[in-house]
Amino acid sequence: MRALLYALTLLFPLLPTMALAAERNDLGSCYSQAKLDQYRPAPSGRQLVVIVDQTVQMPDDLQRSAWNHIGRFVQPGDQVKLYSFSAFVPGEYMRLLTDVTLDISPSDALRSGMSMSRLRVLDRCLQQQQKKFISVVGGHFVSALREASETLPRSEIMHALREVGQNMNQQPVSERVIFLISDMLEHSDYTTFYANRRIKMLNIEQELQLAKKQGLFADLQGARVYVSGAGVVTSDVNHAYRSSKTMDRLHLFWSEYFNHSGAQLEGFGMPMLNIALR
Repeated sequence: MRALLYALTLLFPLLPTMALAAERNDLGSCYSQAKLDQYRPAPSGRQLVVIVDQTVQMPDDLQRSAWNHIGRFVQPGDQVKLYSFSAFVPGEYMRLLTDVTLDISPSDALRSGMSMSRLRVLDRCLQQQQKKFISVVGGHFVSALREASETLPRSEIMHALREVGQNMNQQPVSERVIFLISDMLEHSDYTTFYANRRIKMLNIEQELQLAKKQGLFADLQGARVYVSGAGVVTSDVNHAYRSSKTMDRLHLFWSEYFNHSGAQLEGFGMPMLNIALR
């Protein structure tokens, strides 16, 4: 036993380096499966980061619409990271549910240099990869939405975005898109967007100063941001009427927040996102 503990002690310092040796890909690479890694094309450089807020239950039509947006955007060579978050209560925290990168089909020039037997393995795997993407990413996406609960006491959206930004710094890419499925109603120890169980009329400058003071701005690396579900009706809020002025103030706050966080808010669905991810 003492010898085993000593061996583990020697191993632990090597673990971070070992972990960095290969990037995570929950789909696996078809080129690796076919033993053709040397022919693998470079990825597209595009990264889609999907973030699901589990403090709000999204209606079925918004869930379907969000998945359709993802399906239309993703192309071969893209990386897709799926996170969920809720609040800091037992069993609830930010999770990276899955991280996948789709393969790009080889060009004719590359195919000519491959053995026929390995090429057949590669082609078969590439054909199956789209189904596997739906199973892996779609499965986690549906589960994250279905497991959402309105009983959680807090919704810490800005803290979640800050954490995602910290993770982004570890992976340089050429193009980033963030797709956030949330009601965008912060309700944390830092601030709340509610008053008397209604969405309050935000004092945007005051909220931005508070976010700055609390260190809640993120570093989102020039990402384009799209939101689905903003202001969605939930059971714990008086929702007979939500004025367009109130929602416009919510939209403006988040536009300014993302500007301060090194990103650009391109679409803000209130609640339905009616433009495509680009």
